[in-house]
Amino acid sequence: MLTTNKKDTSQGKEDTVNTNNARPDFDKVILELANYAHSYEPKSQLAIDTAHLCLLDTLGCGFLALRYPECTKLMGPIVPGTTVPNGARVPGTQFVLDPVQAAFNIGCMIRWLDFNDTWLAAEWGHPSDNLGGILAVADWISRSRLAEGKEPLTVKTVLTAMIKAHEIQGVLALENSFNRVGLDHVVLVKVASTAVVAKLLDCTVEEIANAITLAFVDGQALRTYRHAPNTGSRKSWAAGDATSRAVRLALFAKKGEMGYPSVLTAPTWGFYDVLFKGNEFKFQRSLGSYVMENVLFKISFPAEFHAQTAVECAIKLYPQVANRLSEIEKIVITTHESAIRIIDKTGPLHNPADRDHCIQYMTAIGLIFGELTADHYENGVAADSRIDALRQKMETTENKRYSQDYLDPDKRSIANAVQVFFKDGSSTEQVEVEYPLGHRRRREEGVSELLKKFNTNLATRFPAKQMQTIKDACSTRTKIEQMPVNEFVDLFVI
Repeated sequence: MLTTNKKDTSQGKEDTVNTNNARPDFDKVILELANYAHSYEPKSQLAIDTAHLCLLDTLGCGFLALRYPECTKLMGPIVPGTTVPNGARVPGTQFVLDPVQAAFNIGCMIRWLDFNDTWLAAEWGHPSDNLGGILAVADWISRSRLAEGKEPLTVKTVLTAMIKAHEIQGVLALENSFNRVGLDHVVLVKVASTAVVAKLLDCTVEEIANAITLAFVDGQALRTYRHAPNTGSRKSWAAGDATSRAVRLALFAKKGEMGYPSVLTAPTWGFYDVLFKGNEFKFQRSLGSYVMENVLFKISFPAEFHAQTAVECAIKLYPQVANRLSEIEKIVITTHESAIRIIDKTGPLHNPADRDHCIQYMTAIGLIFGELTADHYENGVAADSRIDALRQKMETTENKRYSQDYLDPDKRSIANAVQVFFKDGSSTEQVEVEYPLGHRRRREEGVSELLKKFNTNLATRFPAKQMQTIKDACSTRTKIEQMPVNEFVDLFVI
């Protein structure tokens, strides 16, 4: 079990300056994260198989995002025309970049449409965001090794790093709410990516620990860009920024840059006192492969995950209401506390990022169109007056059981229910969905749909012959995990 640090309070609190300059040992949490990143080898077949699916799905989400100029305008080198020897390739493009900028590019395209995997607990997040740093560094290392006549890394190394990054981010999120102190969940992307990238760089345990402290002592992002009235597109590239920052910090540690051993627990100046209201991290379980085994895939809709089941309910109701929209009196959305806190939103919606974080907007789209795609967030669709007309008739209410089951480690449901009431006094039944298609409880049902999603996303970017080559190479985990990383990434160069 991960250790909860006991802070040294002998120096007092806020107004007392610590004059003892003896260098402390690493905080126990830091050291346990470093040891896990350095030495853990996943044995769970479910975790390894799920990581394979996660790799394909995450890249597919990125390929779909490349259709949107607001995403692609942020990509490429910082200085146009920059040439990087043995640089990392950005899948779906012709960019060859240094690993820091490649991590941003890959992370940006992965997260742009809010369609990659999700983890929901005390903190939320998207653990596959870490693939930006993992894949960029693994590709760069592989090409550098080949140039030196050495063996490249294999995709199995990437899958292992993904499992560990998922676990670090997800276990830290289980009991520790960063959003409640105003911090964005990408702090966990930065920490997890830093740890596993440092391992890819062949850092020692001490160097990995140094790197992790650099991530915690770094400035952390506010959630301003995720919430009314400021919701905006930074939420779509914040994780790319975090994973690229992680690569930079891991490279510093590899060069011997020092760390800050009591970064969490130092009185007055440490993370706990400055940014976590003096609270220590709490841990529900030891680090293993739990998060990858239980991660939530977004299969059906590119939508903030707390609304996935609400949209599923709306689409089930679509045949009953599509021809009666003008007769609707009210719509009741029954949901859980986290959804109310994050995506319950009234008033004008100003951009696609605003719309995909509004449960009322997403539910209205499902009722009106019987589907929800990324295009439904764009300005053209949003101009449809029926959407706001329905939003104004919606009421959201919390079901306490939904909120409890959301946090239950044996359930982790993401429940919503929708019921439509008409002006003549009639109503639909209340349609309830507790577990979305991408949930572990619906994994068998979801795998085939996840692969269909991957194929659909491939078709938005690649010609038929290249697409078939990709599908053949990626068809089984045993085939893909033996591929050199550089050859795997070359499959997606266009």
